[in-house]
Amino acid sequence: MIEFIETTKDYHIHNQVIRALDHVNLKINKGDIFGVIGFSGAGKSTLIRTVNLLEVPTEGKVLVDGKDLTQLSKKELRKEKKKIGMIFQHFNLLQSKTVFDNVAMPLSLAGVKKEEIKSRVNEVLEFVGLEEKTNVYINQLSGGQKQRVGIARALITNPKILLCDEATSALDPQTTKSILNLLKRVNIEYGITILIITHEMGVIHEICNRVAVMEKGRIVETGSVLDIFSDPKTQTTKNFVQSVVRDEIPDSIFEQLEQANPNERIFKLKFIGVDVGQPVVSEVAKKFNVDISVLFGNITELQQVPFGNLIIEMIGDSAETDKAVQYIKNRNVQIEEVIADGSEFRDPSKRDLGNLIYG
Repeated sequence: MIEFIETTKDYHIHNQVIRALDHVNLKINKGDIFGVIGFSGAGKSTLIRTVNLLEVPTEGKVLVDGKDLTQLSKKELRKEKKKIGMIFQHFNLLQSKTVFDNVAMPLSLAGVKKEEIKSRVNEVLEFVGLEEKTNVYINQLSGGQKQRVGIARALITNPKILLCDEATSALDPQTTKSILNLLKRVNIEYGITILIITHEMGVIHEICNRVAVMEKGRIVETGSVLDIFSDPKTQTTKNFVQSVVRDEIPDSIFEQLEQANPNERIFKLKFIGVDVGQPVVSEVAKKFNVDISVLFGNITELQQVPFGNLIIEMIGDSAETDKAVQYIKNRNVQIEEVIADGSEFRDPSKRDLGNLIYG
C-alpha cells in the first residue's frame, strides 16, 4: 500500500545540509493502522508528508499502491492524491467557515454538484458524530469536535489512505481516546489504511497493529506492537515502551540483588498471551523445594493480548532451583536469571527491566 525505498530528504538551511530522512526503507500494508514514533526532530513528520508529496524526497522513492507519485503527470497526481486523506495536529480548519463548508471544501474545489456535496457531507458528519453541528462555526467547537471535522473532511473524497500527523497531541486524554476509537472505526468500516505519526507511545499502544521507531531520520526498529512492547531492541524503543509499561525496579530490590547469597537467586519472568493466566509461581513452590517471593511485577494489555513480567526470588539449593527454572521454561514462560553485579545496579540510568544483564 505504502512503501518507502531508500527515501531521503535533505533541507538546505544557511549553507548547511540538514538530512531529515536518511535512506528510509519501510512498508505499510493495506489495512494496517501503522504507527511511526520518535522524539522531536526524528524525521517522522517529514516522512508522512512525503506520502502525499507535501515534501518531495531528495533521493529514493515513495510508492503508493505501487505508483511513484513523483513520476505522474499533474492530472494523474491530482487523481491519486484524492485517495490520500490527511488530518493535522492543529486541525487546519477555516475558522470563519461553518462545519459544513470546511468538510465540503475538497468536493467544492473539485467542482462536484451541490446535491452530491450535501449528501456526502451529511454522511460523513453523521459518521463522526457531528450531524447536529452542520451550520456551527469552527471557533464555536471544542478541540475534539474540531478534530472530528478534520477527520470528516479527510474522509469526504473516499480515500484509501489516511495520514495522521500528531492528530491527538493537542487533545486531553479522554478526548484522545474518543478520537482513536473513531479512527479504529474508520479503519474497520471503511477499510482505510492509516499511517499515524506520534511521539506518544500510548497512542501506539491503543490503536496500532504495527509500529516503526525513528531516530535521526532513520528507522531503528520495526515490528508488530506486541513484539515491540514485549521485546524492545534499542534504547530509544525501550524509553518509549517504559512510558506505557512501567517497569522501574524499586531501590529495595537492587539492594537485595547486591546482597544476594549463593542460595538466593533472582529471575525475570515474561508472560505473553494466555501465559499470563498460568499459576506458574504457585505451582513451582508446591512441586520443588524452593521458597519463592514476588519482588516486582506488572500486567498490561496489548491489542487485547495480555502481557506482563515478574521479578521473583528463589531460595533453595542450586540443583532444586535449576529444576524449578526448567519447569517454568517447559510451561512456555520466558525466564532469565538476573546477575547481581552491584556496580551495575548502582547506576540509576540502568535501573529498568530492559537493561538488566541476564545469564
